[in-house]
Amino acid sequence: MRLLLGMMWLLHWLPLPLLGRLGKAVGNLLFIVMGPRREIALTNLRLTMPELTEGQRRRIARQHFQAYSRSVLERSILWWASEQRLRRLIRVETSAGMAPGLVPVAEMTGKPTILLCPHFVCLDVGGASIAMEASASSMYVAQKNKVFDEVLRAGRARFKPVRLFTRQDGIKPILRALKEKLPYFMLPDMDFGDKDAEFVPFFGVPAATLTATARIAAATGGQVMPVIATFLPNYQGYRVKFYPVWENYPGPDMVEATRRMNEFIEERVREAPAEYFWTHKRFKTRPQGQPSFYSKKR
Repeated sequence: MRLLLGMMWLLHWLPLPLLGRLGKAVGNLLFIVMGPRREIALTNLRLTMPELTEGQRRRIARQHFQAYSRSVLERSILWWASEQRLRRLIRVETSAGMAPGLVPVAEMTGKPTILLCPHFVCLDVGGASIAMEASASSMYVAQKNKVFDEVLRAGRARFKPVRLFTRQDGIKPILRALKEKLPYFMLPDMDFGDKDAEFVPFFGVPAATLTATARIAAATGGQVMPVIATFLPNYQGYRVKFYPVWENYPGPDMVEATRRMNEFIEERVREAPAEYFWTHKRFKTRPQGQPSFYSKKR
């Protein structure tokens, strides 16, 4: 692992166009050799985008492998490149009423704020853009390898102090952080089973979706501010867009609030379909009595 991390460290010295092309080449190779993951991505695309041809879905799946591989290699820049270089590569976009081109620190620290960040491959870029300006908190998966876990934690907290929680910590530390007006960077769109989840449509398919975003907002009186990070064209860097705070959210109905969240994510996925995390079994948990969409071998 130390050797692998050393190689990753060396990669951050490469110009982004070269590093990005290297990642794209690795993605092409992985698309060929990782048959089970390729089939998961294609299954998800068949479910969510039936209007496309199989060739079009296969093209998006290949582009996803390219984008994901790029994001892994380019994480070396996020972890070790200078702050000046990161600022040159990250273009921040904001909505009306926010300071143009700047991370909206005042808006996200003035009251409890959930930074809603769905699983796009560049989500760590969104985290880096915030970490250069303000402290925040987030959930993360503790890595089995202690060396890699330390590097991961250090990379995410290299600019400002960051509180990282695991699922085993429960919800109380998150609520405390929000009450201290420490923004919570939330990734709400993975299938963790039916516990604390509702079957809410995602591209018209019932998907086990955590209701935590709505419940946490209700419990803290917090606001939800979506943030989406994507690649800029031609290896120019990254675009991090902060969307307006959702009005009247969550309201009295947690299921309807969760449905609203999924609809927002759908809209963003259609804008950059190759960059959404299609290799995750998003529809693994099924309503009682319904068969799995995925092969048991996968």
